[in-house]
Amino acid sequence: MNPSEARIVEAALQAGADRPGALLPILHAIQDRAGYIPPAALPVIGRRLNLSRAEVHGVVSFYHHFRSVAPGRHVVRICVAESCQAMGAADLSAHAQRTLGIGFHATSADGRFTLEPVYCLGNCACSPAMLVDGELQGRVDAPRFDAIVADLGHAT
Repeated sequence: MNPSEARIVEAALQAGADRPGALLPILHAIQDRAGYIPPAALPVIGRRLNLSRAEVHGVVSFYHHFRSVAPGRHVVRICVAESCQAMGAADLSAHAQRTLGIGFHATSADGRFTLEPVYCLGNCACSPAMLVDGELQGRVDAPRFDAIVADLGHAT
């Protein structure tokens, strides 16, 4: 781990290692600050929580929310739940993948965008929905997607 990541991991461990069920809150705290869970942090977390590296890895790999590599500067999450699917999320997903030049669970070569599917953003009345850098967007179609991405500085 680099020094910045080590500080983030240590701060999360100090804040929550003594709490019952500490693993998930610690992982969330690390990802919220670092953007991902550094693989080198797994044995450190395990030692502090008296868990094996495999147990920590099992939790990180089970939950799709957690990443083991740094995301792009902008994270685009497209809802793939039923309501959004009924309102065109498959077409939106295909357009996003073509526009960004990546598939789901990938980061563009220039490091600008990470594209992820998400199951329900709770914005069903405004389907299809997506989350861009934590900001909820509703009624997203291809032209609206292009405008949102262009606002982030990416020529479509």
